[in-house]
Amino acid sequence: MNRRSFLRVTSLAGGGIVLGLYSEREATAQQQRQQQPALDPSAFVKIGSDGTVTLVSRNPEIGQGIKTMLPMLIAEELEVDWKSVKVEQADLDAKYGIQFTGGSRAASNNWVPMRQVGAAARQMLITAAANKWDVPASECRASNGRIYHDKSNRSLSYGELAERAAKVPPPDLTTIKLKDPKEFTIIGKSTMGVDVPDIVSGQPIFGIDFTLPGMLYAVYQKCPVFGGKVKTANIDAIKGMPGIRHVFTVEGMVKNGTVMAGEPGLEPGIAIVADSWWYAQSARNKLQVTWDEGAAASQNTTDFAQRAVELSKQPPVKTLRTDGDFAGAIKAASKVVEAQYSYPLISHAPLEPRNCTARVQNGKVEVWAGSQTPGSARGLIAQTQGIPDSDITVHLLRAGGGFGRGLNNDFVNEAAWISKTINAPVKLLWSREDDMTHDYYRPGGWHFMKGAVDSSGKLVAWRNHYIGYGDGDRLAPAANLQPNEFPATFVPNFESHLSTIPLWLKTGALRAPGANAYSFVFQSFIDELAHAAGRDPLEFRLALLEEPGTANVPGSAKSKAENEPIPKPPQREFYNAERMRRVLQTVADKSGWGKTSLPKGTAMGVGFHYSFSGYFAHVAQVSVDAQKRVSVQHVWTAGDVGSQIINPSGAEAQAQGAIIDGMSELMGQEITLEKGRVVQTNYDKHQLSRIRNAPKIEVFFVPSDNPPTGLGEPALPPIIPAIANAIFAANGDRIRALPIANLGYRWA
Repeated sequence: MNRRSFLRVTSLAGGGIVLGLYSEREATAQQQRQQQPALDPSAFVKIGSDGTVTLVSRNPEIGQGIKTMLPMLIAEELEVDWKSVKVEQADLDAKYGIQFTGGSRAASNNWVPMRQVGAAARQMLITAAANKWDVPASECRASNGRIYHDKSNRSLSYGELAERAAKVPPPDLTTIKLKDPKEFTIIGKSTMGVDVPDIVSGQPIFGIDFTLPGMLYAVYQKCPVFGGKVKTANIDAIKGMPGIRHVFTVEGMVKNGTVMAGEPGLEPGIAIVADSWWYAQSARNKLQVTWDEGAAASQNTTDFAQRAVELSKQPPVKTLRTDGDFAGAIKAASKVVEAQYSYPLISHAPLEPRNCTARVQNGKVEVWAGSQTPGSARGLIAQTQGIPDSDITVHLLRAGGGFGRGLNNDFVNEAAWISKTINAPVKLLWSREDDMTHDYYRPGGWHFMKGAVDSSGKLVAWRNHYIGYGDGDRLAPAANLQPNEFPATFVPNFESHLSTIPLWLKTGALRAPGANAYSFVFQSFIDELAHAAGRDPLEFRLALLEEPGTANVPGSAKSKAENEPIPKPPQREFYNAERMRRVLQTVADKSGWGKTSLPKGTAMGVGFHYSFSGYFAHVAQVSVDAQKRVSVQHVWTAGDVGSQIINPSGAEAQAQGAIIDGMSELMGQEITLEKGRVVQTNYDKHQLSRIRNAPKIEVFFVPSDNPPTGLGEPALPPIIPAIANAIFAANGDRIRALPIANLGYRWA
């Protein structure tokens, strides 16, 4: 925050204060990032005259604990008893600033601003008390919801001071002193989620539970091939079925193509609106539709795999990075390893299918949804219906999982359009099949790897030809491979190349996008190279992290004739080898790596990855029998996400959940296409790990002198290669393709 930041204060009915925070710099930065009008960042503290403290959580809650964590930051500096705090979920409003859930940014985006809100409110209450007592504010202190003047042995509750504090000029945020972490009483303490009592007692707090008086229920049938349009349908017959109120075709407004950034628009389909969802879904099952399927109907997953092999033998479309002399290093190497890795499209598959309740009246739109990007939802509705943002109200409801699916708001747009068409409130609820066959899928890909080690066992050469979905040198959303992706700059002779395969399908971010796929490939291939070098896989990794390498930097060419030394590469952006070494060493120590005698068929595997500002390493102990039945017995994980874990119980749950999620991706999750249609339509073919498959998980956090960062995503990527590498160590079978169920494996 800066000196332009200020606090807005108004009186509450009954005598109280509402405290908000505004940052012009934050708004400007957000505008630049999102390329849309800046929001008005603010967060609120409400103190009633009866002493009730209500804190507002501005970000959407999708199960990551943000509704608890943000108020904890405010409450810590406000000096209140957490047990006495009430928490409210904010709706979309400019006064709440950045209302976004994704990218594991909650901790970093809110660490200072939310604490400043609490500290500013505390200072205003202290000033109010000091004025009332006619004593210096420096002689007063706040503790547990009261202001104390120790010299005169007087105190006042926050409730008694609320009305007076509302009249105090807000302090300059640059002068506000934040608490020393040694003084924290809330931050760093395991805290139960504020919604847990409602969840375990079955209260209607999720979007799927929400109802409105007079509400109707809708389903929306779209073409099984993305982008397809309705040619003919038995709409009149459906209208005559029990409980049916409306049936109509939506022409749609889709921007279709092989690379679709953002929301494609309102997809074509048939809406059925009824007195109950069961009536609507039953009628839908009787629909007979002839579709104009379009260009996407020619797509088949088997063709994609064949095309990838063909492209691997051709010059790449684009070179992402080159360092050193790869060809020369290969010729001089002691051992060379080549391998082809692949991973499929997968669905987000959250337990709560997409749903939204909408009410459109007199040109005004009101929606209730579990969106991760409510501002984008409003913008999409405004664009589709041709109305200003100011005519749209978005209420944030808790989502039963998201994993990135809520970043896209097609379901919100559909509900608003249906409500507008029928002029009545309506709840749109997708079926499980809708959710899985009309997703924004995690992109699949193929990596054709070649690497080498020298006679001392050092990794000296690395080449990756990545075949991803896209068009020309443009990749589909969430398929990007960064030029500096590890082990770039750690290997002196390094090449990264790209070619693309057209895909007429929506792709998008899934928990730890990019990293959830690349970590499997790169950490598995590093394991292959370690074994080729005859070195311990963990020790090989530590050695790789020890030296940055001597990559030839563009613009700093070496002169072989003059035998000049190759200049060291510039500082790696967003990568700190020492932090990664610490988490890797920690997980090695905690797991007893190399010190434990394991029975035949049981082994340990290791993997690490940096993503979304988090450094994580996992060791997995896995057993495999002769029938390829796999049991993940124990997982040790260590992570560095900065100097402070805000809510340890929530942090541990995030790491545990990420590991279970990664196990699902490893074993049985894939989306394949036949004639443009998604084959997998439910959990029977896109499986989630069950509780009986869950290993013992031990989570260790390694603090560092860095601001706190999120961990909803970075704990996931390393678990997939850790288990895959353990399987190899147990039975000698190198895993190079996901899911491993296709290779004959299954959970024990």
